[in-house]
Amino acid sequence: MHVVGIDGHKKTHTLVAVDPLGRRVGEVTVAATPAGHAQAIKWFAQFGQVLLAIEDCRHLTRRFEADLLVAGHEVVRVHTRLMAGARRSARERGKSDPIDAEAVARVALREPDLPRASLAGPARDVKLLADHRRRLVRSRTAAANKLRWFLHEIDPELPVPSRGLRRLCVFDALAAALADHAGVVVEIARDLVVECRRLTEQINALEARLRKLVEVLAPSLLAIPGCGVLSAAVIIGETAGANRFKSKDAYAHFTGTAPIPVWSSNKIRVRLNRGGNRAINHALHMIAVTQVRRGGEGADYFAKQLARGKTPKEAVRLLRRRISDCVFRALLADEGAAQPTATASDLPVRLAA
Repeated sequence: MHVVGIDGHKKTHTLVAVDPLGRRVGEVTVAATPAGHAQAIKWFAQFGQVLLAIEDCRHLTRRFEADLLVAGHEVVRVHTRLMAGARRSARERGKSDPIDAEAVARVALREPDLPRASLAGPARDVKLLADHRRRLVRSRTAAANKLRWFLHEIDPELPVPSRGLRRLCVFDALAAALADHAGVVVEIARDLVVECRRLTEQINALEARLRKLVEVLAPSLLAIPGCGVLSAAVIIGETAGANRFKSKDAYAHFTGTAPIPVWSSNKIRVRLNRGGNRAINHALHMIAVTQVRRGGEGADYFAKQLARGKTPKEAVRLLRRRISDCVFRALLADEGAAQPTATASDLPVRLAA
């Protein structure tokens, strides 16, 4: 079976076909438009059944992947770090779109377990909403920090509760207090109060929307002690389908909770994994901290590890791995109970491994 490597860009996509021995047998560059995608599908049809390998830059190739999947083709993703060795071993020196596309194809020949793309389901909606909420929170934090300095300049005795610049009643009180002052600083402060209030209303609306989605998609995940709506939303969106992982250990590697081996002799040693998906890793950490604080099975496990001589950081890491396995089982249970909702008309794609 031939493999077609794809190097995607904003305006064009370059495709290179190689035979099972890795020899280039064809090359074409098409426009990054629906018409160009149709041209590419027609071009590689001459090779019969093919495996399509695409460089992992989904913001540029998401629409192309969707068109390929709708057409019934199998698409795998090649991470950029895997292409370095393929470029070094190539006979042709330099860097160009055809060279990169050929490197993608050769990596696909060499690596049998590459991530596979599939049409997106509701998990991508959760991810988009969670990411949008996170951006709004950052904007509100920046505006609130500036507002606090102006309020201190206007009236150092003006009461502003800790974490109060996220409550609508506090914004109402600040607006009433600023009505008795005048000046440019006061005008800017009023604008910042309005901005913080608007952002807070948007954030609250997004959180309510996420709650409805998560309660339908992942009731088992929400049942885990310490797992709130926002943590569950991050886990659902970033995981993009637990069925794509072959085991809980593979999922732990993805979340960065599986340690990395660093030994070469008889004594087995591991070190902290600073890679993996950091968003999920942070969500798991918050669940672990919440379980330790509230008591229960997680707190008992944490205390047991401390009794064995582990430091608090090491105990939390072990609890985080334990929670990762629990989350994986909950996601599988929720996905097994849910009915498939993605259709061929869903243009966005998600990564499947």
